[in-house]
Amino acid sequence: MTNWLPDLREGSGPLYLRLANRIEDDIGSGALPSGAKLPPQRNLAFDIGVTIGTVGRAYALARERGLVSGEVGRGTYILARDGQVDAEAQPSGTRLSGAYNIAPSPVGKLRMDSTAAPDVGQAAVIERLSSRIAREHPGEIATYTRTWRTSWMEAGSRWLSSGDWTPDPASVVPTLGGHAALIAIIAAVTNPGDKVAFEQLTFSSIARSTNLIGRRSITIDSASGTIDPESFERLCAQQHPKVAFLMPTIHNPTLTIIPEQERRDIVSIARKYNVWLIEDNIYGSLLDHGPTPLAELAPERTFHVGSLSKTVAAGVRGGWVSCPANLASRITTSHKMVTGGMPFLLADLSARLVLSGEAAAIRTRVKAEIAMREALARQHFAGLDFTSNPDIPFLWMKLPEPWLSGNFKKAGENEGVLIEDEDEFKSGRSERAFHRIRVAFSVPGTMAEVESGLMAICRLLDSGGIGHDPYT
Repeated sequence: MTNWLPDLREGSGPLYLRLANRIEDDIGSGALPSGAKLPPQRNLAFDIGVTIGTVGRAYALARERGLVSGEVGRGTYILARDGQVDAEAQPSGTRLSGAYNIAPSPVGKLRMDSTAAPDVGQAAVIERLSSRIAREHPGEIATYTRTWRTSWMEAGSRWLSSGDWTPDPASVVPTLGGHAALIAIIAAVTNPGDKVAFEQLTFSSIARSTNLIGRRSITIDSASGTIDPESFERLCAQQHPKVAFLMPTIHNPTLTIIPEQERRDIVSIARKYNVWLIEDNIYGSLLDHGPTPLAELAPERTFHVGSLSKTVAAGVRGGWVSCPANLASRITTSHKMVTGGMPFLLADLSARLVLSGEAAAIRTRVKAEIAMREALARQHFAGLDFTSNPDIPFLWMKLPEPWLSGNFKKAGENEGVLIEDEDEFKSGRSERAFHRIRVAFSVPGTMAEVESGLMAICRLLDSGGIGHDPYT
């Protein structure tokens, strides 16, 4: 074990971020060599005078950066950098990615932390359409995409449509999935230092990405963690955000659907304070009859984003954004700058999936599979406090005493089940604790695997935390 005692007195920002940065700096300087074992979280917390949670968040961030790997019972080890090989620290099957080794998904763990569309045989359809594109357009596949086909925008218009609202194809921009669309929008309509508002609970990867590109993420504070008009107006009046990122139809992770009148109130507030709205409708596309989109209520200031990831296939990276008038070209340029450009194969594949009707057919099968899995989850969790929807591949559960969400996540990993705790969805630092977890059930391959994961979670809940020490 490395006798490592970092000094956190220098630097700025939260202590966990300073600690993660110190790990990275010391790896770069050689103070933490490949294969070195970091101190146990409890020991390091005592030695440097911080909470165990601070050390845990720092180690988790270091794992996200590909700096370390952690195994239950062994501890946390420094991964090898390019040009270095360490037999103990490098797990079997690890591949180099960028400057550091990125560890694969833990072997023998059930992924109940992902909401990608379940496997319902869509690979055969994707193979057939991809082969056809390769035969018909070998030249376009061999080079960079410089012009876009009208069918790509038409497909996006069809896929994004909801109820009586259908966006003009001229306003639609094809993107490399929803995440790329969201970052392209934020980069296009803000300048470095501008504030972007997020709900307290949200798709936090976008909040982190916002900070990464030099914008400032701020939190809309509310008792539920999601938006309400009063909290939104208070934030707009006090902090003047340039953009607000919202998930009004099937919020992740709470599954909230904002009522019609509240939608109209939010639009009025956005107009009053001149705030752009980003409407993430990734999960809303799983509903047969969704509510009125913000883009219909405020087309002059709303960017409406959708993708194929939850409904068809996440690996296709197919997405679209409907833009306010005259902004499609600006988003197109921004998307190219932040992603490198739209590949012909994926753009044409996404469009053909939609326009051929195959995407709708796959979505029907996906929804049927999700409904069976959600029913199984409701059966196993009967009597517990949770929110679910038969169309949506996750549920939001309140933990009974004495569980804390971070402890439960770690205990679940010890039992072979990966879930997400509430901290994964927080857009910033907060003293508010919801004591909730998100349990997703679309990725395990079979119903038997889903049931195995649900049963493991039930056993943990019944144990009351006895015998589970989440720290190594």
